[in-house]
Amino acid sequence: MRSIILVTIIAGLLSSCSSSKLVNDWKSPDTADFYSNKVLVIGMAEDLGLRKEFETQLTQQLEKNDVAAVRSIDFFETSFTDEKKTEDELDEIEQQLLEAGFDAILFSKVTGVEDKVSAVQEIRDFNDTFNSFKEDYFESQGAFNTKLAYQSYKLYHAETNLYCICPDKERELIWSGNIDIVENDNRSKSIRDYVKTLLSTLENKQLLILDI
Repeated sequence: MRSIILVTIIAGLLSSCSSSKLVNDWKSPDTADFYSNKVLVIGMAEDLGLRKEFETQLTQQLEKNDVAAVRSIDFFETSFTDEKKTEDELDEIEQQLLEAGFDAILFSKVTGVEDKVSAVQEIRDFNDTFNSFKEDYFESQGAFNTKLAYQSYKLYHAETNLYCICPDKERELIWSGNIDIVENDNRSKSIRDYVKTLLSTLENKQLLILDI
């Protein structure tokens, strides 16, 4: 019974760990706080399914925080990332956004990937219990010389930028943040973790989500 409880506790702790972490960020010194009337959410990704899921989750969470947000896949007739855009084309797109009532863009992209290796010491089976300290210590004497097992994983570096597209300003960068994401078989959880880290940071910086 004790082993079952122990496994349950550890499983709960592992499942609650976030796979994303804010590495660094920058906020314009000229901006104390910023609230958008309507923000366009753009996820730069070749995988359309990934982009759709990311933009959907981020948009939904922004709306839960009373921020009007629209997915780029809903605004543009064709994918915004299908072809490279010229400066003139970006100016035209910005004008379309202004006419549609947007005043901000939240632009996210993956900037790099690293292959990582971590050493993990094999853990004794939870069902192996000892009746005395002497028995436990005797069986554990080799712990200091235990061979390590190695686990490989990918670490994704992502960047999100918040731009103001107010009529009197030219695509002004208000905030930029770099967030690392550990590869996870559960893609939806990785996106949830990223979105949670992103929105928590924006709230702390008094951007989009204002703590009034």
